[in-house]
Amino acid sequence: MTIEHSVEGESFVEQVKDELARIDHLPVNEHAEAFEGVHQNLEKALSTIDGL
Repeated sequence: MTIEHSVEGESFVEQVKDELARIDHLPVNEHAEAFEGVHQNLEKALSTIDGL
């Protein structure tokens, strides 16, 4: 892993953490949809790591 990829990875992790923090401020009835969006982004990132 290069430093560039490490920085990109750290940026992605920070984005996910920020999104999860944002969800805390949403009405509870909007949590499921917001979590689904985070889940999709994580699956997409993992699929690029796995080369799928």
